[in-house]
Amino acid sequence: MTESLDAERMACWRAYIEASQRLFTQLEDDLRADSDLTFADYHVLVLLSEAPGQRLRMGELAGRLVFSPSRLTYQISSMQKRGLVARESCPDDRRGSEAVLTAAGLLTLREAAPPHLRSVRTHLMDDLDDAEVACLTRVFERLGRRLRADRDVSSTPADK
Repeated sequence: MTESLDAERMACWRAYIEASQRLFTQLEDDLRADSDLTFADYHVLVLLSEAPGQRLRMGELAGRLVFSPSRLTYQISSMQKRGLVARESCPDDRRGSEAVLTAAGLLTLREAAPPHLRSVRTHLMDDLDDAEVACLTRVFERLGRRLRADRDVSSTPADK
């Protein structure tokens, strides 16, 4: 019983990973066709556009992007050369710096998200076959049950 559950779980995660790879490839192709942005460029611009003052400390940006510091430095430098972002010293911490969205970056972001661009969910659902959808549905239902059970256990008062 446990072996079949483990095999099913592995099959589901494999399906999820393969679908995610297809999704991001398609999103990157759409972005490049419309705006010559990479998905990483787009993600940086979105995060900066949603941040207060359209600026984020480099450490916080790296954490949200799951980039290594050297990868983020390269990404920001590349975007800075194209005028999409600026890099400024952080007023609160002289050792740190912030990435700041420029007017050109905001305009590029708006142009990169045309109305015809499909949502991530639409891409994902279109790129999965019925077996993958069923498998992923089971994984997420189990995860939801586990999270609800964990929440219920943590919210009950401890016995004295």
